[in-house]
Amino acid sequence: VRLVESGGGLVQPGGSLTLSCEASTNIRSFGALGWYRQVPGKERELVAYITSNGLTSYADSVKGRFSISRTAANTMWLQMTNLNPDDTAIYYCNSRPPIGHLWGQGTQVTVSS
Repeated sequence: VRLVESGGGLVQPGGSLTLSCEASTNIRSFGALGWYRQVPGKERELVAYITSNGLTSYADSVKGRFSISRTAANTMWLQMTNLNPDDTAIYYCNSRPPIGHLWGQGTQVTVSS
């Protein structure tokens, strides 16, 4: 099973990005899925997660700005709006709780003017 993140890039403060997570198998078997992010020198943190029946939860730092969604098949998204420099990080998808061997390369998000 593999999870592949994409959609990162360089964006100005106040801008938007949508990240995608493609799974090599049906994601229903994972139950809850989450987006995580990590800044060099800091621990990886959970940004948002979504359960198999669509319930969502967000870190306080992104509430009202980020939106997580998923298909019934093999894709999950993270819509990010009103980005600020503190959102700069490598973003990863994984199950929640995370499974070690599912960590992928992540996708870099850089918010800078």
